[in-house]
Amino acid sequence: MTTHMRTIVASSDAQPQWEHREQPQPGPDEVLIKVAYSGMNRADLMQLAGHYPPPPGASDILGLEVSGTVVALGSTEHQLQLGDKVCALLDSGGYAEYVAVPVNQVLPIPQGVDLSAAAGICEVFATAWYNIYDIAATQPGERILIHAAASGVGQAVLQLAKQRGNPTFATAGSDDKLALAMALGAEQTWNRQQGSFVEAVTSWGGADVILDPVAGEYIAWNQQVLRQDGRLVVIGLMGGRAAELDAGRLLIKRQRIIGSTLRSQPNTIKARIMADLYTHVWPLFEQQKITPNIDDVLPVTDVAEAFERLRNNANAGKLVLVW
Repeated sequence: MTTHMRTIVASSDAQPQWEHREQPQPGPDEVLIKVAYSGMNRADLMQLAGHYPPPPGASDILGLEVSGTVVALGSTEHQLQLGDKVCALLDSGGYAEYVAVPVNQVLPIPQGVDLSAAAGICEVFATAWYNIYDIAATQPGERILIHAAASGVGQAVLQLAKQRGNPTFATAGSDDKLALAMALGAEQTWNRQQGSFVEAVTSWGGADVILDPVAGEYIAWNQQVLRQDGRLVVIGLMGGRAAELDAGRLLIKRQRIIGSTLRSQPNTIKARIMADLYTHVWPLFEQQKITPNIDDVLPVTDVAEAFERLRNNANAGKLVLVW
């Protein structure tokens, strides 16, 4: 008998739509997770609007991270067992009652982190670690500028940077969000409502690494504050696709501008990132040196309201859906 499950996909009018789908079965290198909580991300909002399709071969079901319980194994040749409480980084499919996930993209819940909070750690901490400490290869003492610093990713970078000896400068859109950034370790802050951050960041000493989910006019401003051999990692387009680039400054300062998306990375890269998180980040959770960045947990039936909050930037940290 076919077993069906509830899922959430994007409708033709860019709204979340409920559908019943067949429950997936795990392949040889996968486990099946009964989803307890689904983490929400701006990537879900972009997919909802038709601007960020899932990778080829991936499900059209929304959702890039979950927490829950392992209920079926595709193979017995790995560490996970039936009944294990886990969290997972997904290509898609997280807004569903069940999801099949490659076993190397699944981790046990860090000791001391509850299941609801665990749904909001994989995507943001994977994004933070991969872009700051893998792609940009940030070294101890290097200075990091973080835009949208009260977002889930921003809060993850602030916490990791504090633990790894990297001074941080945070920008955000309200004084409350900047106060949160300061509490998480930012040395200085700038309210984007006041316009260009160039003078403030220059006075701070400039940045070796910049994490930018904005792009648009921020690209030219970022170049002005990026130090010699600095790395600018662009992970989003909240400010638009078009940008002005100073090629002379790029050459003279040996700047690197890197575009980065996590979702489209192959399983080999995602597996490496998850292994890095388990080695370098999970102990920080268990030692209570860092915390999940959860703004609110909402019933999955309120998914439309949750998306509206994301759309209006009315959250500081992650929104999580409970099934």
